[in-house]
Amino acid sequence: MDKKKLYTVLKAVFWCVIGAFLGSTIYTCWDYHARPGLYALTSAPWYTSIVMYGILTAIAAAVLLAAMYMVKKKLK
Repeated sequence: MDKKKLYTVLKAVFWCVIGAFLGSTIYTCWDYHARPGLYALTSAPWYTSIVMYGILTAIAAAVLLAAMYMVKKKLK
């Protein structure tokens, strides 16, 4: 695979991961405000899933950014 194509694919995956996190966060916030009683049944705060997804997104984004940096470095 060409390095430019690989960089483009990595960039697209990076933005897909960020977009999925933002979409999940928006849905969780909306769902909490629409049905707060449902979240009152659990002992964890309502935003726990957002924090967990945020940590996973940060790890995935860091790996993708490192891969993009290495590919960009090889392009020069």
